[in-house]
Amino acid sequence: MEYLIHILVITGIYIILTLSLNLVVGYTGLPALGHAAFSCVGAYTSSLLALNYGITPWLGLPIAASFAAVMGVIISIPSLRLKGDYFALATFGLGIIVYSISKNWVDLTRGPLGLPGIPGFKIFYWSIDETWSYLLLVALFVALTYIVIRNIVSSPFGRILTGIREDEVATRAMGKNINRHKITAFIVSAFFAGIAGSLYAHYITFIDPSSFTVMESITILLMVVFGGLASLWGSFIGAAALVILPELLRFLGLPSSIAAPLRQMIYGLLLILLMVKRPQGILGKFRFR
Repeated sequence: MEYLIHILVITGIYIILTLSLNLVVGYTGLPALGHAAFSCVGAYTSSLLALNYGITPWLGLPIAASFAAVMGVIISIPSLRLKGDYFALATFGLGIIVYSISKNWVDLTRGPLGLPGIPGFKIFYWSIDETWSYLLLVALFVALTYIVIRNIVSSPFGRILTGIREDEVATRAMGKNINRHKITAFIVSAFFAGIAGSLYAHYITFIDPSSFTVMESITILLMVVFGGLASLWGSFIGAAALVILPELLRFLGLPSSIAAPLRQMIYGLLLILLMVKRPQGILGKFRFR
């Protein structure tokens, strides 16, 4: 039972990541490939504040999310001058840069050694260290993320994002500030990715750069595509499917040297099948052209 609850906690964290990325990729139509960088910033910021300055995670989490949002602004302003594949390459480079910094800035991040002993959340004198209690905390943030992003995409602002996705030139011709809307979408997406990274760090109590590689960004993007572009419920399905299904390999008794490559093969096979049969994903309303 403990193992099942642990999988649900990880699924909830990935749902937050998938929902936030879907705002940029699915609703705005921007092919972003560096989403794990924002969760990396959130995880390390919250962890370092707790370890070095004794700041409670309840305060460290919004600070970490704000740092991730600021980085979203920094990367979005120059990147939005690019289109299509070039934009994807720019965000891909962001993921590599953040990963390299976390791995090589040893004085700050301890590099490959990672940060052990990250403290968890507390409510007064009660530590949220039981798996089931942390599941409730993650579920609360999942609900918050869903409500905020749902309100955004169903608002006039969200309809402008959809207009940018469908025809950027026509939307600009209507007098809309295209870049401002794109940057705002990036800020919101990065903010919630920072929350997910902080939740992950304080749950696992140890982080190192290997948790935030470029492959992690691709995995999150695959969750968005699998569940459905421009579909919030699709984000739930995509994250749950690609977290839970590979875990079933553990029950086959395969050695880790086989199970890990097999999981990547399953990811690749699912992506190929989706691209051929249903490019917009299971519940998707949009497909890249």
